[in-house]
Amino acid sequence: MNDTISHSHVNDRNFNDIADHFAKKVYGTSKGQIRLAVLERDLSEHLPDRPLRVLDVGAGLAQISLNLATRHDVTISDISDEMLQKAQATACELNVLPRFIVAPYQELTHLLKGQKFDLILCHAVLEWLGEPAKIMAFFDEFLADDGYLSLCFYNPASMIYRNLIMGNFYQLARPKPADNKSLTPNNPVPYETVKSWLDDKKYTIICQSGIRVFSDYTPLKRGGLGNPDDVMAMELNYSQTHPFWQMGRYLHILAKR
Repeated sequence: MNDTISHSHVNDRNFNDIADHFAKKVYGTSKGQIRLAVLERDLSEHLPDRPLRVLDVGAGLAQISLNLATRHDVTISDISDEMLQKAQATACELNVLPRFIVAPYQELTHLLKGQKFDLILCHAVLEWLGEPAKIMAFFDEFLADDGYLSLCFYNPASMIYRNLIMGNFYQLARPKPADNKSLTPNNPVPYETVKSWLDDKKYTIICQSGIRVFSDYTPLKRGGLGNPDDVMAMELNYSQTHPFWQMGRYLHILAKR
């Protein structure tokens, strides 16, 4: 079932204009494969072994939720109809039938009124919202008691660290905003801020992982760095090890209400 809302929240990023670029740049490379591997590992290790009601907010290409749709009741939403068209094509290939909704998350309050979900996915969304803190009220409304919240978000500390490694000190003194074709967000939310939101709402953090904790920082592909399988193994190995997980380009927090 598709519900279409024609307008979007004015300050939230819509990827309609670069949907193909997004698909190629993120998931056509090892970067996206590492992200999916870490997320799927975290979810498979901690979610209960029973059918779940799942909501994917700002799903984009929806790889994670489409995989979950083989055994769970899944609703997939995004502000971009172009991205969801690609997700729908993948759903046909996988022979799964999730519900698709084209709308900003703010409009879901009306479309999903009264519904509760056992798992809400919100991956690479916070950093593209005009007012990211407000989405916590949305989670309050739609997450079931004892439900799980999966938050994956861009880590601003990684941008600083990469500029230090590359010697781009001028970027630290006078950061240059990314243009509209860039997949680097201009307003990422720090880990400490996200954790404070969860603490305020009395969530229990089940696991924390870093996504791409070293491979994004290695311009010279020496030794094992030339072997994608070895890189994947090391990324998974150190993704939850202190202090390396905190250097991930993205961070994943799985929390329980």
